[in-house]
Amino acid sequence: MTVLQAIILGIVQGLAEFLPISSSAHLILVPWVLGWPPSGLAFDVALHVGTLIAVTVYFWRDLLQLAVEGLTKGTKTPTGKLAWGIVLGTVPGAIFGLLMEDVVEAVFRQSILTIAILLAVVGVILYLADRFGPKRRSLEEIRVVDVIWIGLAQALAVIPGVSRSGATITAALALGLKRETAAKVSFLLGWPIILGGAVLVIPDMDPAMLNGSFFAGVAAAAVSGYAVIAVLLQYLQRGTYLVFAWYRGLVAALMIILLLARGML
Repeated sequence: MTVLQAIILGIVQGLAEFLPISSSAHLILVPWVLGWPPSGLAFDVALHVGTLIAVTVYFWRDLLQLAVEGLTKGTKTPTGKLAWGIVLGTVPGAIFGLLMEDVVEAVFRQSILTIAILLAVVGVILYLADRFGPKRRSLEEIRVVDVIWIGLAQALAVIPGVSRSGATITAALALGLKRETAAKVSFLLGWPIILGGAVLVIPDMDPAMLNGSFFAGVAAAAVSGYAVIAVLLQYLQRGTYLVFAWYRGLVAALMIILLLARGML
């Protein structure tokens, strides 16, 4: 992989990780469309280090407060409830990821059609949740059980096309959380799961992968990811998630058209 390819994929990761459009799907689809060799699951997870850096830098005060209040005040405060919800909500995703890693690599990552279908289906669900969800509850009104339900939705994100942020934001909207609150919970809930994935995969990576391209991709993911977090939270003060639902449907349609054009359907 060239440095330029790694930077482009890093930007794709940074953009798609925090938008509800599936970063794993885009990291598969972009090389496929451009005729590049597949980046592979290990490199994709490595790029998550960049988005981990982005969310850590942006939310370091929130993460510190979550740790302090979670340990000292338990579930007596809204922040403490969120902290323990994140701890418990991370468990389903961790278990599902460990159990399904080989299946995902062998089945879902190899099927462009399956990814396209999942992009469309989750897009429809996101549309319905955004359109009809109450969207009344703020971060101060969150319950531990809310974050656990959102964590269960996050477990499905190991499948390319579902989207971690898409699944968690959709679940949060369905539970009545405001759009901006849903995004913030999604970002914070993703922190431990992204960290865990990186810790498991990176030590087993071929040392030859730790080259200029690798670090360029991580840097690109960090910078673009930070920018997306800032812009999205600002946008959601007035905007909706509907544009992302329509985007998912459009990408799915284009993928199916390409499959037909290439004689792969």
